[in-house]
Amino acid sequence: MKKFIILFMACGLLLCGCGKIPKLENGKEAIVTFKKGDKDYKISVDEVYEELKDSYGLQVVVNLIDKYVLEEEFKDKKDDAKVEAENFVDSMVEQLGGKDTFLQLLQQQTGLQTIEAYTDAMYLSYLKDYALDAYAKSLVEDKEIDDYYDKEAKGDIEVYHILVTPQVTDSMTTTEKKEAEDAAKAKINEIIKKLNDADNKLEEFKKLVKEYSEDEATKDKDGNLGYINIDFGEDYDELIKAAYNLKDGEYSKSLITTSVGYHVIYRNASKEKESKEDLKDEIIEILADRKKDADDKLYTKSLKYYRELYKMDIVDDEIDRQYGIYMHNLLNATDDTEEEE
Repeated sequence: MKKFIILFMACGLLLCGCGKIPKLENGKEAIVTFKKGDKDYKISVDEVYEELKDSYGLQVVVNLIDKYVLEEEFKDKKDDAKVEAENFVDSMVEQLGGKDTFLQLLQQQTGLQTIEAYTDAMYLSYLKDYALDAYAKSLVEDKEIDDYYDKEAKGDIEVYHILVTPQVTDSMTTTEKKEAEDAAKAKINEIIKKLNDADNKLEEFKKLVKEYSEDEATKDKDGNLGYINIDFGEDYDELIKAAYNLKDGEYSKSLITTSVGYHVIYRNASKEKESKEDLKDEIIEILADRKKDADDKLYTKSLKYYRELYKMDIVDDEIDRQYGIYMHNLLNATDDTEEEE
């Protein structure tokens, strides 16, 4: 969890205590009382606020603003955010072997005292993610959609593949690892040679799948990946590019590398490109993701946009001054730092 969430939750616990609050003589609420002899001492909420204002006050205020604004703007997503936050926390608890271990780690590393506080923080984080997605999509223009459809959108293609994975382990020496890589590449070349010599390329390919492929998910389906498109996954970019460079009935004649190993592929069939209207939502999603990748300040800009959409006005002069500096620094940073949650 990022520092911004941590500070928000930690300060939130400080300022939002429950139970009876003693009063100072001037009527201001006290959050701490102590006594020596017949003299009483109290620390007021106002005193704490003034102290926190110069340290964590801005972070508390900004997160409270975002919670109010984003819960209203994405009210239809609130339940989803809560479920995602709860599922994430449950997975963390499971990975760490139980709630006690997780809570101990949480308290040591973040200062948060309850799992519920962490869950609330993750809930806000998911709301912010929704804001980023919506904002990025709002920036996509019709001309961009038209250009993408005309130049990049493609029809689905049916692809079969054979996967050979180098048998490399961490305990191997550099030489042993190279030998394992070379052995996998030799298998790929062997497969391609057999395809070159075959009369019926598809039937031969299916036989070679059973003999060579190490993809258990597709081995019993003749290596069929189904109908895929350019958004099949970043890890398979080289495979997808190679498949679209083939014609139906052709196979790859050189090594294809992905994050899972080496491949030989066979392009079996293709479909016509869908209409622009049918692909519009998918295109907007792709272009929005590109905008997020291209602008490391977009996260900050999205939150700024929604705060201003709701006419945010920070009444406290000091907090307002800090906020101006804070946003200026985030939006003009020269590195990849984005607004912490």
